Amino acid sequence: MGFISNKKRLYRVLTAVLVFLSISFSVCGQALRGTTGLLHAPTADMQRDKTFMLGGNVLDITPLHYYDFDVRYTFNYYLNITVFPWLEVGYTCTLNYANKGSTYFPEQSWGKYTNQDRSFNFRLRVWKEGWWKTWTPQIVIGVDDPGTHDSYGGGGISSRDQNGGNCFFTRYYIAATKHVGVDNLGMLGVHLAWVLDRPATWEHHNRPAIGVNFRLGLPVQESWAVKMINGLNLMAEYDARTCNVGFEYSFWEDYVNLVAELNNGKYFSGGLVFKIHLK
Repeated sequence: MGFISNKKRLYRVLTAVLVFLSISFSVCGQALRGTTGLLHAPTADMQRDKTFMLGGNVLDITPLHYYDFDVRYTFNYYLNITVFPWLEVGYTCTLNYANKGSTYFPEQSWGKYTNQDRSFNFRLRVWKEGWWKTWTPQIVIGVDDPGTHDSYGGGGISSRDQNGGNCFFTRYYIAATKHVGVDNLGMLGVHLAWVLDRPATWEHHNRPAIGVNFRLGLPVQESWAVKMINGLNLMAEYDARTCNVGFEYSFWEDYVNLVAELNNGKYFSGGLVFKIHLK
């Protein structure tokens, strides 16, 4: 009877989550960034100390604002390491496509993914969850793609690109996260951030971002279905530009993770993340 009751509770939670995930809004989006967080929205979650991540994604270019591509999708790949429990650094490359007839790329490159936008990212934990009181959230400050100077991108806090340059993913933020355990079901994460969005290719925004995730953690059962579903992490967010829904699924004790999303409820992006715990 207890197992049946748990199944009923699970169905109710999943139904509520799916209803919430079905809500979408018509605004432009961004890209998967290769950092710890939700799909795009920043969070204050941190990886385990000395966690090395290697990953790659297939990205729909429509929300990326790569308007002049002759193709629908591009790709990125990244390296990321949590140097200390309070510091994460990463390096992401996003491939650019050389259209036929391009005046920028040589003719031998036309029709190929031939160049890439490179960006660094940094995340610093300034307050750990529960340090003062049990209800206090974790707080992280972070920056994506800060390295290009003002005249070639959105690297300046108060300026935007004037020359069609790079810095496609420049962003500064402060994020807070609080986790709440749900008995016999899993862990709910609530995330709030303030984002200074400074990409080179569209209007800058200073806005809040919000998101929730629910990582299933049902009681261990002999059922293979329960063991399989416990690797699922459902996510929904507003990332200061767009509302996105998706999930992460962990294989092999979190060493391999599958991520998939619908940006703006219709643009699919997804990829794989490999994790190695060096400590």
